[in-house]
Amino acid sequence: MVAIVVVVMLLGGDPTQLLNSMASGPARAPAPSQQPLAPGDETGAFVKTLLADTEDVWTAIFRQAGGTYDPPRLVLYSGYTRMPGGVANAATGPFYLPANQTIYLDTSFFSEMANRFQAGGDFAYAYVVSHEVAHHVQKLLGLTDRVHSRRGRVSKREYNQLSVRLELQADFLAGVWAHHAQRRWQILEEGDIEEAMNAATAIGDDRLQKQSTGRVVPDAFTHGTSAQRVRWFTRGLRTGDINQGDTFSIPYSEL
Repeated sequence: MVAIVVVVMLLGGDPTQLLNSMASGPARAPAPSQQPLAPGDETGAFVKTLLADTEDVWTAIFRQAGGTYDPPRLVLYSGYTRMPGGVANAATGPFYLPANQTIYLDTSFFSEMANRFQAGGDFAYAYVVSHEVAHHVQKLLGLTDRVHSRRGRVSKREYNQLSVRLELQADFLAGVWAHHAQRRWQILEEGDIEEAMNAATAIGDDRLQKQSTGRVVPDAFTHGTSAQRVRWFTRGLRTGDINQGDTFSIPYSEL
């Protein structure tokens, strides 16, 4: 966890708090929801199975570091659902809400990935879900709060860059999960890596901006370019080493 400690220091935090939390384990989050699935809801079953797999991997990684991993909650919905501070709907896409440590996912999203983004496939979907789980890992380690605390204290451009760093690290951590899942269960089949790379490419800031406005505005990036997202996911997948994912100490131009 050396790199994580360095990140906290760079963001102005006290690394001893992180080390103490890893020793004692973070405060317990609510258990994953047991929301009943509609008959034949294969999407819901897939996501819940995947979430259980991520829990196994991250539990082992946290335990090795002397800590305790508490899984996020999951809310699967169709159309819209209420959430703290508002409503989530299908247009929102999957997201992680740090305030209640919950992943929200509309069950139609995977169809949208396949149809709108041409980025279908089980491992592409696994990449998206594991990215949201990675945000939960960042929350447990205190990184999310450190970044969010800078809102209003730095320029919008600087805050966007911090957001990109956080998102690229989540891509990296998604790759770390895939690395360990492959070692445990041999989950990868021919074409799976290409599916994930296609998904990462499809949701890069540059590609989405180009599709929606016809132009690319780097200062408005909040998640990273397609190439950056592919690069960091690949690094996590290749190394499986959480210490290789310090996106905060690298010059922004080299991400």
